[in-house]
Amino acid sequence: MAETSPLLSLERCTVRFGGLTAVDSLSLQVQAGELVGLIGPNGAGKTTVFNAITGVHPVTEGTVRFDGHVISGLPPYRIANLGVARTFQNIRLFKGLTVLDNLRAAMHQDSDYGMFRAAIRSRSWQSTETAIERAASELLAMFDMGDRAEELAGGLPYGDQRRIEILRALATKPKLLLLDEPAAGMNPSETTRLMALVRRLRDDHRTTILLIEHDMRFVMGICDRVTVLNYGSEIASGLPQDIARDRAVIEAYLGEPEGNAEL
Repeated sequence: MAETSPLLSLERCTVRFGGLTAVDSLSLQVQAGELVGLIGPNGAGKTTVFNAITGVHPVTEGTVRFDGHVISGLPPYRIANLGVARTFQNIRLFKGLTVLDNLRAAMHQDSDYGMFRAAIRSRSWQSTETAIERAASELLAMFDMGDRAEELAGGLPYGDQRRIEILRALATKPKLLLLDEPAAGMNPSETTRLMALVRRLRDDHRTTILLIEHDMRFVMGICDRVTVLNYGSEIASGLPQDIARDRAVIEAYLGEPEGNAEL
């Protein structure tokens, strides 16, 4: 049986900023349905990889392919329209809007009415808005956040804001979800709840996920595969249990197992 093509493929990608090489000839593949972790020390180039995938920073060399399309060189909105969604290290919710309206805003990329129909509140506008509100409410209820729908996003506890940001990305119906340090700043209880959410995205909703994370319990407990960067280059890639024992990874990032509380 022929092996299926990866949903995402980075082929010897390099990203330079003047004389600084942030990502150096990186090749990375993510198959549909996988949950892949990208780890490494601060400054290893992880977020730059996300920015290269999403078109924020163009690759200097190499090719990024997604779902059969070459996306390197495309602007971010076109890559998003192809089905790539992301979250950021710093929460970027519309904090003055309700939780429901945050999700509704994400769902409007598929609306087909124009400004005139919106201004006069035409029948097509009303039916589209009703369908969007219903879908947003269903998504919140599905992930046990329905009771937060009418609360202002900025007033939610930190962990709930993180979860809402992920659901807002999910509201765009992405084929690939990029999570940039989703557990950053969370306490152990919040992290456990977030792990359960991410597992549901993969297992129940078949969402393909590539995530950056420093919490090794999170990474090792949830990812199918892990790739490790150091100084912009891959130093290891494989199953979480193999990565945890890899000598190069231990020296560059994890520290000795017997002295590392993260393992």
